[in-house]
Amino acid sequence: MTSPPASAQDRSLPAAAEVANSYLEVAQRASRLLRRHMKKTARKGIWFPSEEFAVAGAFMDLSARLLVSPYRLAQTQMAMMRDHVQLWQQSMLRSMGMPSHAVARPDADDERFADEAWQENFLFDFIKQSYLITARHLHQTVAGAEGLDEVTRQRVSTLTRQYIDALAPTNFALTNPEVLRETVSSKGKNLLKGLKHLLKDFAAGDLQGRLPPRPGDSGAWRLGTDLASTPGKVIYQNELMQLIQYQATGSHQHRKPLLIVPPWINKYYVFDLRESNSFVRWASEQGFTTFIISWVDPDQRLAQRGFADYLVDGVLAAIDAVEQASGEKQVDVVGYCLGGTLLMATLAWMAARRDKRVASATFLGTLIDFSAPGELATLAEAAPGNTGKTAGTRHRDSAALTSSTYKMVHANDLIWSVVVNNYLLGRDRFPLDLLHWNADVTRLPTALHRFYVENFYQANKLRQPGGVTLAGVAIDVSRVKVPCYFLATIEDHISPWRSVYNGAQLPGGPRRFVLGGSGHLAGTINPPAAKQHGYWTNESSTLPEQAGAFLSSATRHHGSWWTDWQQWLLAQADGNTLVGARQPGERALKVIEDAPGSYAGGHDAPPAAP
Repeated sequence: MTSPPASAQDRSLPAAAEVANSYLEVAQRASRLLRRHMKKTARKGIWFPSEEFAVAGAFMDLSARLLVSPYRLAQTQMAMMRDHVQLWQQSMLRSMGMPSHAVARPDADDERFADEAWQENFLFDFIKQSYLITARHLHQTVAGAEGLDEVTRQRVSTLTRQYIDALAPTNFALTNPEVLRETVSSKGKNLLKGLKHLLKDFAAGDLQGRLPPRPGDSGAWRLGTDLASTPGKVIYQNELMQLIQYQATGSHQHRKPLLIVPPWINKYYVFDLRESNSFVRWASEQGFTTFIISWVDPDQRLAQRGFADYLVDGVLAAIDAVEQASGEKQVDVVGYCLGGTLLMATLAWMAARRDKRVASATFLGTLIDFSAPGELATLAEAAPGNTGKTAGTRHRDSAALTSSTYKMVHANDLIWSVVVNNYLLGRDRFPLDLLHWNADVTRLPTALHRFYVENFYQANKLRQPGGVTLAGVAIDVSRVKVPCYFLATIEDHISPWRSVYNGAQLPGGPRRFVLGGSGHLAGTINPPAAKQHGYWTNESSTLPEQAGAFLSSATRHHGSWWTDWQQWLLAQADGNTLVGARQPGERALKVIEDAPGSYAGGHDAPPAAP
């Protein structure tokens, strides 16, 4: 009999005795490593984890609501039991070589179960399906509990999903086939190397024990070279932001310049990652005179700067600067996530003042109606604005919590995949550009954060005419009449697409809504050349009132929403009018420094004097 090919041998699962011996040896050696580490850290003080959430009361309320209806709870338990019995029956049929079918399947884009053993090996297929069945019923039970207020429902639903994700069999050495193979083939070196990675990360963390948000080797990405490398210049700055203008790539450009307003909790270069997925590079190549705001990383001096300051000294100041730099009286503006919320408030402010300098507005993953704000609202309870401490006392904590909050929303991609890769497989961190950007966080002025949480997430005042007053103007979103383009993404947990859709109903002008594939980041940063994710449009003469009605009659398109947006933008008034190419610094505003600028250069880079 001929032996199987080498590739098949490499992917075969090891014998049980071999696995046991490997783990025994690892356990003995790991114990010695841990003892040495504990002696070393004991000299510096005792470590206590303290990443707390206000969840005890929520889950007590959930328990009470479930027990009020024992019949419904029993029905749920019976349904889960039936699924497990069916799984057992189908597994027995499969083991005897008879036709069978899967009772539970992971989502098509769930990369946790990509290893072939999860499908081909009887035991691992059973473990996978058992986990998926339990996870589905547990989450449905929590989500379907009657009598909970919406805040409590969202809180327990979010944290239950965190619990379910943490207990996935892929996160444990004995139930991950890839880790099993690696452990035996390397004689346990992967686990020992992973343990060293873990101890090193704990040693580098703060006293709360949070792991440092390092997505890869700190030298793997360099701003201005590997990331944020699109040629451009800083042409304006004040205390809160720098404005970057990108160099023209051709002899002509569209008349109306393009201004991008990113969120203030991360650096701007999510729009300028690598050459292959840089939105600003692509926009410049399409002939747009492209500008972007780079928010400062605020220090103690800026702790009391609020939302109105970011409106006046941020978006409005940037529009003034773009007008001076381009010589044009109107600008197209794009806002992303929190930056989009700020942009909508700015447009309402401008509408009240009869300021018509914005020709069109694009909102990417932006909440305006916060009636169902998604998981970020729950996880934001751990954010610094709710601690009662000032930005000056928690600069580093606010940055770490900003990154941690986003990571928890995307735990499978940003936490557990790293755990498996670094600590179980013992590999070096993979230097992903999006992970690097997510770790490169910005601190938050206390006043800004508290205003945003209290007035928008908690009180949902932005959708109320006159609900908030900013820089002396009562804000009424319905007065915004400029053409608006809304992008939501179908798997977005930060800005749920139905909530984005609700907000798209609020402005009073013409609107286009597009639903992209994937999630908050990957669905937004989706260059046409990648040919991924796709998007849905609905060409009804009016935007349906309900999100479900939009999707039920929508058309699915392949590729990127970027091209759809480009066509929409050029179809607006004077959208396709061309002028000679503009270069940074050639008009009223002179070049201050090269992009990416000092404000994006790191936490310890002091802001240049305005």
